[in-house]
Amino acid sequence: MAQVGLKHTYLALIDKETGKIITGDAGLSADGLYTSNSRDLGTVSANITNIATAGAAQYGDNGQVDTLKSKSFPSVAGVWNNLPFDIKSKILGRESDGKGGYVQSMDLPRVALLVESESLDRKNSFFYAFSNGQVIETGVNVQTDTNTEVRQNDTLTYQSFGDDRWNGQGIKIFYSGDEGFKKEDMLAEVMGGYSATPSNA
Repeated sequence: MAQVGLKHTYLALIDKETGKIITGDAGLSADGLYTSNSRDLGTVSANITNIATAGAAQYGDNGQVDTLKSKSFPSVAGVWNNLPFDIKSKILGRESDGKGGYVQSMDLPRVALLVESESLDRKNSFFYAFSNGQVIETGVNVQTDTNTEVRQNDTLTYQSFGDDRWNGQGIKIFYSGDEGFKKEDMLAEVMGGYSATPSNA
């Protein structure tokens, strides 16, 4: 089934010990969830690779008889137009010195990510879900302005890890057109028990 566009990305910090979403000042918002939005100029792209890998061929009786099973641990090359500095610092694990300086932690935080696209008729959404992973920034290309400004977007790489609930796989795909789909259930599953209720904040 074809899809079109990138509607939103969703990010959350997950506690490594409890597996629960981190809320409040330590998290990405009061309820822990950050959703890309027009105020922050949205998400440009999310290139998901390694969704599946071919298993090594197994041979017997002069022919191929099977393949070794393989698990999927995709990576996502994401480009955001203008992530807020505090959001970007938190998902990258940059630690503040309290004086405006930030240094990279050697213990990267656990991050959950959802990438939302839409069906061609725009009636339903596809969600590429990653409940367990880390985010890195490999480089920044700083350039001079010319007769127009030269922007450097937030180009980050997300590496997924396995989730025991998902057969040890690093990705789960949701389709909103399924009869049993509920967005709140999906968010709770992927984002460490996320709830939009005031009590969670």
